[in-house]
Amino acid sequence: MLKITPYLGILVLIVSIAGLWFPLLGYFLLLVFATLLITSIFRGRWFCGNLCPRGSFNDFWVGKITRNKKIPSFLKSYWVRIPLFMLMMGFMGYRLLSTQGLINQIGMVFVIMCLVTTTIALFAGASVSPRTWCTFCPMGTVQNIIGGNKYQLQVDDSKCIDCNKCEKSCPMQLEVHTNNEKPDCIKCGRCITACPTKALAFEA
Repeated sequence: MLKITPYLGILVLIVSIAGLWFPLLGYFLLLVFATLLITSIFRGRWFCGNLCPRGSFNDFWVGKITRNKKIPSFLKSYWVRIPLFMLMMGFMGYRLLSTQGLINQIGMVFVIMCLVTTTIALFAGASVSPRTWCTFCPMGTVQNIIGGNKYQLQVDDSKCIDCNKCEKSCPMQLEVHTNNEKPDCIKCGRCITACPTKALAFEA
């Protein structure tokens, strides 16, 4: 992860709470959407593990109170993720059309979406695991589809000692020590740091 990653969580609080009084803060989400879409072309879900304010908030704040349970596997299914994406985009589109182009009202639509999804992420993170929301996050799903096969984590089998420290450190609860494609890997690099034999690396 980047050095700034642990401090980005404050941004989601600013938009979700202060945005209720200053709706223009909602436009920050457009910057987020643009950044994650561009980076996903080259590095898949790298944005999620390095620049996502909500991910940072859940990792470094919600992580202090989480029950740290196993994320239910059905949440990873596209039968859940695609309908959720369509529902959220449809709802946001409907709300945007009802604003009649008023700048403050458009900003408020984004603020409300941020507040609702952050509330869900906070509840899921505290009751299950910090990155539970990220498992079925609509924007994470989009990045998965666009570049899930990019910048893959590689395992040097000759160095791997099957200690499972990499998997214990993975916030997405992935099977790290295999060379199977991991489209939901958020490229945070915690597994690489945890590996005692330096058997892990991202492909160039």
